[in-house]
Amino acid sequence: MKILLDECLPLDFRHHLPGHEVHTADWAGLKGLKNGRLLQQAESNGYDVLLTVDQGVPHQQNFSQRRISVLVVRTRTNQMEDLLPAVGAILLALLNIQPGQVAFAY
Repeated sequence: MKILLDECLPLDFRHHLPGHEVHTADWAGLKGLKNGRLLQQAESNGYDVLLTVDQGVPHQQNFSQRRISVLVVRTRTNQMEDLLPAVGAILLALLNIQPGQVAFAY
């Protein structure tokens, strides 16, 4: 699965999702784009999932016509020490996520 890490996630978090092609927004040339434009460009670039901790994204966009999915990680902070315990839940959610779906991992 091709995953785009939102800017709010640490750069090195990409190394903790084995079996997936994971890029940062900066690496993909999408740094600084706001949610709607970011999703549109990510989808055009072939990303399957946007991984974020921004819990507002699901409420700001309509995903019914989207191919890209959003996986929102709910942790105390966006720091690596809080994100790492959620890796198992993230990987499980990635197995089940469908195009255009918003899912949550805790």
